[in-house]
Amino acid sequence: MVQVTPKASDPQTGRMRDWHQIFDQNMLVPPHPHRARQPLKDSTAFQCVLKWLDGPLIKQGALEVLSELGCHLRVSLFDVAYRHFFGRTWRSAARPVEPLPRQPSRIVLNEPVYFHTSLSHPSIVAVVEVVAHGRRRDGTLQSLSCGFGILRIFSSKTESPRTASQDRRLRLYHGTPRALLHPQLQDPIEQSKHLTAIESCSLQYTLQPHPALEPAFHLLPENLLVSGLQPPPGLLPAPRDAGDALRRPRLQKPVTWYLDEVFFTLYPSLEKFEEELLELLISDHFREGDGPLDSSALEIAERRLCVGAHNGLGFVQRPQVMVLVPEMDVALTRSASFSRKVGSSSKSSSGNQALVLRSHLRLPEMVHHPAFAVVFQLEYVLSSPSGVDGNAAPASASASLARMHTVRWAVWKPPPDAGPGSATLPLQGGIRPNPAHCLAYKVPPASMSSEEVRQVESGTIQFQFSLSPDGPPDTPGQHRPERRPSRRMPTCPASPPVPPPQGLATSQNSPVGPGLSLSQLAASPPSPTRCRAAKPSFQQPASSEPSGAQAELPLEGGIAHLEADLSPTPVVPGTCVAEQLQELPFAPVHAPIVVGAQARSSGGRLSRACMALLQAAGFPEILDASQQPVEAVSPADPVKFSLQREEADRLRGSEVVLQFLAFSRVPEDDPGTPWPRTVYFTFQFYRFPPATTPRLQLLPLDGAGKSRSGPLSHILVPTSHHGSSDAGPPGFQLRYLVDPGFLRPGERRWFTRYLAVQSLQVDVWDGDSLLLIGSAAVHLKHLLRQGRPAVQVSHELEVLATEYEQDAMVLSGDVTASGSVRPIGVHTVVKGLLHLTLANVGHLCEQRGREASALPPSRLRVISNEGAGRFDGGSLLMHGAPRRVKNVVQAQKLADVDSELAAMLFTPLPPGSKGPRGAVREGDAVRRRKLERMRAVRAQGAGGEQGCRRSVLAQQNVRAQHARDLQVIAAYRERTKAQHIASALSLAITVEHTLYASLGTAEFFEFALRNPHNTPHTVTIEVDNPELSLIVDSQEWRHLKAAAGLHTPVEEDMFRLRGGLAPQLFLRPRETAHVPFKYQTFSVAQASADLRPEKGTDPGSPADSVMPTRHAKVLFRAGGGKPLAVLLLTVQPQPPAVDQVFRFYHPELTFLKKAVRLPPWHMLPGAPVGKPGEAPPVHVRCSDPHVICETQSMGPGEPRDVFLKVASGPSPDVKDFFVVIYVDRWLAAPVQIWQVHLHSLQRVDVSCVVGQRTRLSLVLRGTPTLRNVRAFTSHPQELTMDPKGVFALPPHGVQDLHVGVRPRRAGSRFVHLNVVDVDFHQLVASWLVCLSCRPPLISKAFEITMAAGEGKGAHKQITYTNPYPFRRAYCLHSDHPDLLQFTEDTFQVAGGETYTIGLRFAPSQRAGEREVLIHINDHEDKNEETFCVKVVYQ
Repeated sequence: MVQVTPKASDPQTGRMRDWHQIFDQNMLVPPHPHRARQPLKDSTAFQCVLKWLDGPLIKQGALEVLSELGCHLRVSLFDVAYRHFFGRTWRSAARPVEPLPRQPSRIVLNEPVYFHTSLSHPSIVAVVEVVAHGRRRDGTLQSLSCGFGILRIFSSKTESPRTASQDRRLRLYHGTPRALLHPQLQDPIEQSKHLTAIESCSLQYTLQPHPALEPAFHLLPENLLVSGLQPPPGLLPAPRDAGDALRRPRLQKPVTWYLDEVFFTLYPSLEKFEEELLELLISDHFREGDGPLDSSALEIAERRLCVGAHNGLGFVQRPQVMVLVPEMDVALTRSASFSRKVGSSSKSSSGNQALVLRSHLRLPEMVHHPAFAVVFQLEYVLSSPSGVDGNAAPASASASLARMHTVRWAVWKPPPDAGPGSATLPLQGGIRPNPAHCLAYKVPPASMSSEEVRQVESGTIQFQFSLSPDGPPDTPGQHRPERRPSRRMPTCPASPPVPPPQGLATSQNSPVGPGLSLSQLAASPPSPTRCRAAKPSFQQPASSEPSGAQAELPLEGGIAHLEADLSPTPVVPGTCVAEQLQELPFAPVHAPIVVGAQARSSGGRLSRACMALLQAAGFPEILDASQQPVEAVSPADPVKFSLQREEADRLRGSEVVLQFLAFSRVPEDDPGTPWPRTVYFTFQFYRFPPATTPRLQLLPLDGAGKSRSGPLSHILVPTSHHGSSDAGPPGFQLRYLVDPGFLRPGERRWFTRYLAVQSLQVDVWDGDSLLLIGSAAVHLKHLLRQGRPAVQVSHELEVLATEYEQDAMVLSGDVTASGSVRPIGVHTVVKGLLHLTLANVGHLCEQRGREASALPPSRLRVISNEGAGRFDGGSLLMHGAPRRVKNVVQAQKLADVDSELAAMLFTPLPPGSKGPRGAVREGDAVRRRKLERMRAVRAQGAGGEQGCRRSVLAQQNVRAQHARDLQVIAAYRERTKAQHIASALSLAITVEHTLYASLGTAEFFEFALRNPHNTPHTVTIEVDNPELSLIVDSQEWRHLKAAAGLHTPVEEDMFRLRGGLAPQLFLRPRETAHVPFKYQTFSVAQASADLRPEKGTDPGSPADSVMPTRHAKVLFRAGGGKPLAVLLLTVQPQPPAVDQVFRFYHPELTFLKKAVRLPPWHMLPGAPVGKPGEAPPVHVRCSDPHVICETQSMGPGEPRDVFLKVASGPSPDVKDFFVVIYVDRWLAAPVQIWQVHLHSLQRVDVSCVVGQRTRLSLVLRGTPTLRNVRAFTSHPQELTMDPKGVFALPPHGVQDLHVGVRPRRAGSRFVHLNVVDVDFHQLVASWLVCLSCRPPLISKAFEITMAAGEGKGAHKQITYTNPYPFRRAYCLHSDHPDLLQFTEDTFQVAGGETYTIGLRFAPSQRAGEREVLIHINDHEDKNEETFCVKVVYQ
């Protein structure tokens, strides 16, 4: 039963319009036939950027006749050798052209063009034509060619593309590109006398190979010119900040469609259809003069179905070729031969109406895009086994008579709802262009029937479709049941052994492609010149064929040419077509770091014994503003937070005090582990600059008080400059003053929110070795005073060290369900306990007018240019006068004001004059004074009449100089008058505003621009700072208004955007418009990031938070370039409030690749409230443009990771940058700010065995001065250095540092090694030792049982026999020295003798099992044997 064919109004027909529109607009002209016969090469991708046109290209006559004048470029590919245009002409966007004399000398284009071609020959060029277009006086459009240029793609060297990317200038010629078809124009065309260059006119461009386009070759046909601004179907659009989608193409995610129960119905019946087809072919054969052909001699060898995904430009992959079988033949026979003569077909049943495909199709290359469709092609292969005259022909002659004909084709667009269903499509044919680019068999005349009948008369195709296979995948030995019993097909026993891909249920019941093709057996072997390796492309199944350019060309010649293109290539050595690998789902290999896992607070309060011990140590007491002890709260108590109570607090100032008290061991720590002698701390509070405390000495306590977590062993004591402990009180305090003078308007609420939800991360460093001990984090919510005068809280924090092991993969079968391999984990170790006291002391502040936080948001966000200028209105008062008393000001001499004028004046300056500014040096003034004295002495000594005459002449000379000076002054005033008047008038329209910007936060404001004139103006807005931008999107404008609480109106399409030019705004007479701006910076330039305040200093003082000031200027120009208003912005950058600090140590000059896992989005501070499952998009930005930072969504409910890729510098550089995270679309306010420190270290790889010493030497190079240095390591129990203590490093000398490694546990890990100047505490050199430790070979195993919790150890003995015939010395080591100790660490034993080793096992407070290794090493510390003792504590 035939289903109803879809009508024109059906959704299927509407969806097909998209595909047909793209297909009809991108028909390609093939290259010259001689090019197609040449050996094919790999296709090369190119990027051509057309930048600008220089010179007056448009003639004056065209400017006078046409209006709305514009110009664009047209680019076509041209074969100079054969004078043949091919491909498709590409057209750029139109650019407006101003009439003369306002026509600009340069027209900016900046359009990228991409293409790929395998015709790598110097004769292949690109022809660029400049076309002007406009409207005639009658309103019709007209285009005029203004010239063309010849762009050479390949250099004169054969098959060598141009690789340089610098700008080039293309010469333009008179005429049109059609002149290139003239036979007298031979290569090189540029030197032909028939071409005339256009003077002073050229095109600036760049051309370079673009290998990044190769993964998208399957989406772009060869020789097709496309723009990067319009990506082809199958590619993701470009990001919002970059409009070029082909610069780094990103493929859309493919989907797999399954088609089943495919059968064709041809009308009026299959028999009559094939009879008419054969008769017409015989008639055409006779009409072409080849002589008569017997109708019984021509037979149908095969009926084929070619199916493939098509994106409107071409087939995404080479179409799959399947064999169709008549329905009746399938039901009656199981023979492998499906050919039959036309004469015998009349004896078949009249019900044989359909051609059936006995297997289902799998299309894995489909994409959810309106232009992606499935193309079906019905092909008939005809052959004649006998000669034309009816006699038998030789076997080799049968191939010449084999022909392939495309009979019908159809296009199907999958539905957007992606559900299973069935489809019935009308078949098409005739002369209409089709995806195969060849002629198809005729269709019934269109005038004979209605539209509904016409669609059925051409035939139909019916099939079932779904996104999932029906049931489990079939195996080659099983038969897949059909859904309709009436169409169940028997298994064909003669199918060739073509194994299907794993997990793919196809083609076990039907011959696949030409696998059973009889025409392939008769065809001549393929030419070796047609074989080529395909480029890697889409995710392709193993059964698909690699895409080739020849599949898009018309199939010429006989069946041999067809089979060379479509036959599957056997996977044997020497094959010329490379089989494509299928990409599997793969997760990032680096282990994600969970945010907040690096440091955490213990959350418990101190015991009374611990608090008594701290009080007895003499720490200074924190007092409130009334000099009373501050109220203490417990960190375990819940915090009742009320924002209204915090805002109503009359104590507007807050003094936050951080008091570092003690740093102690953990109870589980090995007593033999060395403890640091001095420490220092680094952290950042709120938006104050990062702070670093001075070195604090760890002073051991004699008391045995125990806290909740362990003993309080060491308190912190400030050190003097000589390194000894200071005589002052113990501990160290830092104070931060947060008052209205520090906070910006309205910032008090943000500071309160910061205390309520954020944690302060403190890094603990070893003051001697400069190694990071660990990090601790403390919640700040207990600092909320909630109306109290002061509050303090004491914490005991765990200091954690996170060890990131090497990013190596263990391919031992540990594979997850998604296909990713589990990476090596991240270990966290508790290094110590930090005792810290936090306090918040309230202070009264002076009330300065109206409270800043109470100002209406409109006054803070809206800037007006009305009455806010800096011009004093013509006042004669000095600018710096204290107040205006009267319009009088003391005049200044022009020579004192302008140095250039003072140099031109001849009159000598009086002794009391200040002189010109910067024009007279001190030496010149002394010389001039001496000359004046000499003239005075000579005048007095001359006397008499001669002296009088000289005096008169001198007076006349002075008068002449005065007269000339007056003329110079008058000319100077006339010259500078216009400049001074313009400067004074510009002050009247200039508005100054100050912004306080922090990293990543969009500072939004509006400028109320008023048109003071009675005429309308089109105002051009020019901004000189890239960090200040105009908001042109109305949705972004609304979002920022809502966040700022601003209620001014929002206008749609407010600005006229002109590409790369400045936007424009239309203003009516006396109209005021609110122009929205935002200032957002992602760069951080701090004045000093490493502050080491001395004791008693205040890092929160204004002097410490100074950052370089930035400026921005906005100029509003009316028509004619006259300024209408000027906005001067002064930006005061503020340090960001850091939420998380990451510190990585990585080998120098390599790439660090890490993934940081975000917490659930609804737990991020400031995240919008939504329903469960409505996770907003997450965006990340980085302060360093050289750092690759991105995040990808892995699906609903899946965790989100932020991926970092950073290039490390030379050792011991430290790269600092910030990562800003947003959950809003417009990146307005960050929800998280991370600070990342990357330490670059020299890498040393060591392969060693557990318990055995491995020696290596490191080269230490001296600095320009002599230094006293010492080597430190992060694992002193496993690494030893020689020399051990302090040694002198000569200037520019070379010192060998001998390192011995004896690891205690197997695995891969990092060990840090620092060389520090002990006098100035500076890092001289640093290494990252990468240990790869193998476990030892266990020779004996023992087991003992001990009682847990009794506090008694156990003494045991084991024996060891010397296997050598002579005396040997041995040493003993253990991997757990805290659990096992030896009676003697070394011993000697004669050859063949036995020695008894005494063991003492330490007690344990907890039950469990521990394995202890005993290493017996020789005199060179090489492992002889290893015993394993299993200790069971019960």
